[in-house]
Amino acid sequence: MLQDINEISDGKIYGVHDMVRVGCSDCEGCHSCCEQMGDTVLVDPYDCKRLETELGMGFEQLMQSCVGLHVEEGLIVPHLKMQEQTDTCVFLNEVGRCSIHAYRPGICRLFPLGRIYEEQGVSYFLQSGACERGKTKIKVEKWLDTPQLKRYQQFLAEWHSLKKNMQEYLSRLNTEDEKKTVCMMFLQSFFFRPYESGRDFYEEWEERRTQLQSVLPE
Repeated sequence: MLQDINEISDGKIYGVHDMVRVGCSDCEGCHSCCEQMGDTVLVDPYDCKRLETELGMGFEQLMQSCVGLHVEEGLIVPHLKMQEQTDTCVFLNEVGRCSIHAYRPGICRLFPLGRIYEEQGVSYFLQSGACERGKTKIKVEKWLDTPQLKRYQQFLAEWHSLKKNMQEYLSRLNTEDEKKTVCMMFLQSFFFRPYESGRDFYEEWEERRTQLQSVLPE
């Protein structure tokens, strides 16, 4: 794992209190990371709740306008769409700025950093050549700009683990109907089912995660 990361990074591993050279003058005049991203801008349950809350839409409405689905190692997961004509993010406005910057997905907040998932939690690395504008140092936690960061990182680790377990479980199923049923159960648990307004996300996440795990065989 570390050898692979060394090949695409500056060779350093960062924690949330470390300084990393990613400051880019608020991306002024640049939006290269908002174009030609295909289905790589993933949307997790935390992102989903924020988008639903801020845009006043349910997940089905989001799918009609800005969210698509794709298969990732057998598991169906959501992502932000690119505009067909320009191949830029659907939320990139006419002046090349993010129209949902205050509640943009975690992948967008993270870039050009990448995540490392280990038993002790989540750490970060700087992707080589991902952003040519990154020049000034900034603390990782400030760059991520996410409230309750400790709880958020715990959620990220749990979400990553859940997806891996789901993918492994799907690989053992024999029929496409079985796989489709499990994928729909996954999507219903964390995306199609509306999140409760005003309720703590992390409590609701834990409840939904436990419910899904209770109905899946070991």
